Amino acid sequence: MTSKIIQTRNPATMELLNQYSSFSDQDIERTVASVCAAQQRWVADRIENRAACLRSIAVCIRDQRTALASRIVSEMGKPIGEALGEIDKCAWVFDYYADEGPGFLQDEIVGTDATRSWVAQEALGVLLAVMPWNFPWWQVARFAAPALLSGNAALLKHSSNVTGCALDVEQLFVDAGLPKNLFRTLVVSEPEVPKVIANLIADPRIAAVSLTGSERAGVAVGAAAGRAIKPSLLELGGSDPFIVLDDANLDSVLPAAIKSRFLNCGQSCLAAKRFIVHETLYDEFVTRLGEMIGDLVVGDPADSKTTIGPMARPDLVDDIERQLRESVDSGARIVVGGSRVQRDGAWFEPTLIADVTLAMPVMTEETFGPLAAVVPVRDDDEAIAIANNSRYGLAVGVWSADEQRALEVARRITSGAAFINAVVASDPRLPFGGTKQSGYGRELGAAGARAFTNARTFYVNSDNVIK
Repeated sequence: MTSKIIQTRNPATMELLNQYSSFSDQDIERTVASVCAAQQRWVADRIENRAACLRSIAVCIRDQRTALASRIVSEMGKPIGEALGEIDKCAWVFDYYADEGPGFLQDEIVGTDATRSWVAQEALGVLLAVMPWNFPWWQVARFAAPALLSGNAALLKHSSNVTGCALDVEQLFVDAGLPKNLFRTLVVSEPEVPKVIANLIADPRIAAVSLTGSERAGVAVGAAAGRAIKPSLLELGGSDPFIVLDDANLDSVLPAAIKSRFLNCGQSCLAAKRFIVHETLYDEFVTRLGEMIGDLVVGDPADSKTTIGPMARPDLVDDIERQLRESVDSGARIVVGGSRVQRDGAWFEPTLIADVTLAMPVMTEETFGPLAAVVPVRDDDEAIAIANNSRYGLAVGVWSADEQRALEVARRITSGAAFINAVVASDPRLPFGGTKQSGYGRELGAAGARAFTNARTFYVNSDNVIK
């Protein structure tokens, strides 16, 4: 494999941050071998000791939060306040699994005809994690905490534009006392990624794979895992509907709509992307939301006053601009925004469009950026039909003064999660994942603790022992 150089750049200015050498075939082989050896020692340790290591990681994350958040800001443009929040959430997930995880993984006693029978949750071995750039620490932490607790080891292939964050994760784990080589970052240049990932999944030393990313990546990873007959977990794209029923209180709904759509510059799989609003509230919703979007502060992500930073890469700006242009050409109306910000870097104005139809790219594709689209509906049935008219099924949010009515609407929509009068978000205590083209498998909660374990049955019949 030819050596390649990976460059990281600040998306706010396109300034070169750092350069890294892509791993050679020999580097990858040595890394895999070392992780396998470390996992054998780790899985033999008591779960209480593994939990104590997770607590130590949480402490180190909090101790280093400012430096870790600053790296996120510089590599992918997240505003500093959001980056600090991401780091704090990572500490939370390690504490959560240190406290609750051993209970999720304890033997389940089952009454049978045997003298004793139970189900044990046992580690699979070495896991491959392919992670995205939009939450460069959180995506890794929510995978790593339960995976490590259950006795697995991990190889991380992170997005190349956040290579510094990926190496920060590995180093912090070592600083916190995690055994050396138990968690390793693979530095791989983008042209080499498909081949490297396919080879790793086919490697008998790799037990399973977890991917958070695009549909295209999910198809490739899922197919490779299927050929190797290995477990896989896929968390892919989303086009979450945000449904506003006719009795909803817009004073509560609108701030939530801003947060749900424009957090992380709209670069989130679980962001609200399709605003489905009852026709009696539609005009007021569009007017007021446009005014609030106009008040967002676009600027230096290192400035605590900034609410909208740059997008993570210039090609992402190109894609959101294309989706907007094609939708406007088909009749959509720009309410606010709609243009690139004229400065160096990967900038796009926070944008709202109305008069949207179902065939437009803003409704049929995932819009991964600061673009909100609103469509009016006559009644609950039409809202449900439009919400379900998507190949994605990650989450849905429903807003209404009548909680039971909102629940009935949500139950008729296919998704991995339903939030009533609340912004969709991941929580360490609750399972997270999608349906349809949004993927399969669950992270977080008790389900996440068991996502990469073997449910092994034990059946002991003492009556047949020769005495």
